[in-house]
Amino acid sequence: MNRSAATFVCVLIAGAAVLAQTASTTSQRIPQFENAHVTVWKSIILPKQPLTMHRHEFGRTIVALRGGVLTIVQKTGEKKLMNWETGKASWLDADPPGTQHADVNEGPEPIEVMVVQMK
Repeated sequence: MNRSAATFVCVLIAGAAVLAQTASTTSQRIPQFENAHVTVWKSIILPKQPLTMHRHEFGRTIVALRGGVLTIVQKTGEKKLMNWETGKASWLDADPPGTQHADVNEGPEPIEVMVVQMK
């Protein structure tokens, strides 16, 4: 196989991996990077497919890759709307002790964010 054919095959494989990652039918958290200082993941929240109940022990930066309005639903039932604007970053503090929440996308399009959580 010559070099250009090998490059073409690599591009096809990478493209298929990206399509497979974004073609999921459920919301998901995709690990990206972790070290002693941070944990980084990509969250894809599909319409009407909430992320399961969870909590954040540490503060984090959210970078909206594909924005939208996210409903944060506390375990108590309390709701808070977060407007993630595509291309913008926001800071969220650690969750209060003993709390849990689910992230719900009630809009028509997927929301995708990169989360950089401090340790």
